[in-house]
Amino acid sequence: MKTLATPDNFSTRKQTIARHFANASDYNQHANVQQQVCQYLIDKLTHTEHDSVLEVGAGTGQMTRLLAAHIQSQYWLINELCAEQAATLQSILPNADIAIGDAETMNFEDEHSLIISANAVQWFDDPLNFVAQSARRLRAGGQLLFNTFTPNNFWQIKTLTDQGLHYPDTIEWRLVLISAGFEKIELSTQRFELPFASPYAILKHMKLTGVSTNQTQVKANSTQPFMWTKARLQQFESDYWQHFSAQNDDGQPIVHLTYEVLIVSAFKS
Repeated sequence: MKTLATPDNFSTRKQTIARHFANASDYNQHANVQQQVCQYLIDKLTHTEHDSVLEVGAGTGQMTRLLAAHIQSQYWLINELCAEQAATLQSILPNADIAIGDAETMNFEDEHSLIISANAVQWFDDPLNFVAQSARRLRAGGQLLFNTFTPNNFWQIKTLTDQGLHYPDTIEWRLVLISAGFEKIELSTQRFELPFASPYAILKHMKLTGVSTNQTQVKANSTQPFMWTKARLQQFESDYWQHFSAQNDDGQPIVHLTYEVLIVSAFKS
């Protein structure tokens, strides 16, 4: 196992993100949308045999397991921010190099025939720069395959709290892909409306999948972290019911949370 960085080298924000995911011990049980996204990415693969594969932000190994089952590679480099996941990732691909560190600042010197990333790029400080970084790390003809989320993702949360990650839109992604010299660019979206018994259940779901509206998601043009208080939580519950309530097939009141996923596939010219 190759360790190229340690959490001590991370920015404060990245340390917070790593801590949230380290604490999300039941992630795989609740990250059903993320698992479906991994399958979408697998379906976009154009080749099953590679010289070198780089996976960025492997997390608990949802994507890694599918890669191990579907493709072959002479060399694997698996990157992950959270050091606690290293042993799990190594067990999935025993021959892989596991690079623990911040993919935005790490120097991956090798050229790869496939760079793939599932459910990770949205956490970057500069998500759009991932395209230029990948162009430098890919061989000519290599495939870049990843997902992120659209500005409509978690729109209910943003509406009520004015908090949320910044998600570039499809036009921005296409422009940076063209600028970086990619061709055969494909962008597609998938929308999921997840039902929950209560707004509190939504917040619990987000926490169990490593997402927090505390500190990692910051209001635009503000460096102040968003913190929940009892009064704020009560107001959130009331407002969510008021604006976003629905009924299930049995006539029971429910609320929804929207995921909107952007799938990106492109090839280095």
